[in-house]
Amino acid sequence: MTEILALIPARGGSKGIPRKNIRLFAGYPLIAWSIAAAKQSELVTRVIVSTDDEEIAAVAREWGAETPFLRPAEFAQDKTTDLPVFEHALKWLEDVEGYRPDILIQLRPTSPIRPRTMLDDAIRILLEHADADCVRGVVPAAQNPFKMWRFNGDGKPLNPLLEVDGIPEPYNAPRQLLPPVYWQTGHIDAIRDATITQKNSLTGDVIYPLLIDPKYTVDIDTPADWAKYEALVYSGLEMVSPEKSRRVMPKTIKLIICDFDGVVTDNLVITDQDGRESVVASRSDSMHIKKLREMGIELMILSSEANPVVMARAKKMGVEAIHNVGMQAKGLVMREVLEQKNLKAENVIYLGNDLNDLPCFEVAGWSVAVADAYPEVIRAADHVLTKTGGHGAIRELCELILTNL
Repeated sequence: MTEILALIPARGGSKGIPRKNIRLFAGYPLIAWSIAAAKQSELVTRVIVSTDDEEIAAVAREWGAETPFLRPAEFAQDKTTDLPVFEHALKWLEDVEGYRPDILIQLRPTSPIRPRTMLDDAIRILLEHADADCVRGVVPAAQNPFKMWRFNGDGKPLNPLLEVDGIPEPYNAPRQLLPPVYWQTGHIDAIRDATITQKNSLTGDVIYPLLIDPKYTVDIDTPADWAKYEALVYSGLEMVSPEKSRRVMPKTIKLIICDFDGVVTDNLVITDQDGRESVVASRSDSMHIKKLREMGIELMILSSEANPVVMARAKKMGVEAIHNVGMQAKGLVMREVLEQKNLKAENVIYLGNDLNDLPCFEVAGWSVAVADAYPEVIRAADHVLTKTGGHGAIRELCELILTNL
């Protein structure tokens, strides 16, 4: 049997996004996405995380990877290249275990969004081409290097970066006349053991491409990248996921059911000296309710809160509400509502934020969480909004529906 080792490098000293490898990305530790890609492969036989950090190692083990060693500090610096990381892992595995894989797969945690068959596709390309030293994931380049320049300093002329035979000024030529150019992504490298151990390289000389759809192009380097690519996860793109696959928005929607505390409100309560409670809600959440109703989509509130403020706010919004529902009974009550209204669950959206909303997520055809929902709720949701509860989350959901229907 061909031994195929997926090796995931994950050092602990990230500066751009501190502790990024174990920070929650779309509800899961970032490293869990790469571990899931390896675990769900049909051809990978072993999954190891190479890290210098005990906490990262513990999280990696929780998600199914091995961490048989800790990487030495000299191989976990800001400027450490990938090759010594792989050389260290191979030497340790052979010296300590007598284990030597035929093929290694590099999965960088900063490119977590991967097509479901990516790993096996890359491995099969490598197995089918005996001359291949490695297979590398590539996408069409967003910028054409034939139109790029070398900068020699202020007050000095530019020089073209590249030349093209038969085209004297490629930087002035139409894009269609220039050679197609591809950019290597961080998603995957499939490498023969001999490429590393004999050629002292992670690529070797003969590199075959795995063409990847550009919509999967992801490289998380800054906090802005984090939010941007979480939104891509929630868009319904088909991809490897650590646990559940997210469903897409139903084509037919009849009812939106919202929790109250933490969805209609910001989950805070103001209490005066007499025990009277007040909550904060967003007026903008009512903006599109009338338009949705004209399209045959109703909105209602389903809440465990006993305070009459629920009914008062629902009346102001012009929507139906049921409150004072037992914490454990929301899913049951939701089923009763659908039965009374003669609605199919597949045509119902539920918007929540806390653990008692999870039974309703199981009923709904599409489950949505506010941006500040609890991690378990974010993991269970089909879609996560960018707005927090009480600050326009319902309006965002309404606009999302209006845009997509």
